Amino acid sequence: MIMAGNDLGGLLGGLLGGGQGSGGSAGSGAGILGALLSALGGAQGGGSGSNPLGGLLDMLTKSGLAQQKDSWVGTGTNESVTGAQIQQALPGETLDQVARQSGVTRDQAADQLAQVLPTAVDKLTPNGQVPASLEDLVKQQRL
Repeated sequence: MIMAGNDLGGLLGGLLGGGQGSGGSAGSGAGILGALLSALGGAQGGGSGSNPLGGLLDMLTKSGLAQQKDSWVGTGTNESVTGAQIQQALPGETLDQVARQSGVTRDQAADQLAQVLPTAVDKLTPNGQVPASLEDLVKQQRL
């Protein structure tokens, strides 16, 4: 699972434009997303077939953000969310873990996630399809 996490971190950096001209925001976006998916994967037992992205999308749906989530997974325009909505959608301990791993406060973590989730989920769900597992996700993006 550690290897998949490392692969995912590199994948997220590439997806979010980890190039030099981004002023570092893409790198921190990849870091915060990697921390989130790692926290969600750990919470689900972290088996090789686990899919923290699917778990995240389920949480968003259950917390009333289904319309936004659907816009990210779909092929149309991505709707935005706020940090407050992210705080309501994620379990407190998950957000605390993400904040600790990213070296930011809980509010900052939620705000950063609100900024990067729409683009990241859009790129991680090509053609509107959620990959079955983390490994499928990494393989799919490297083709």
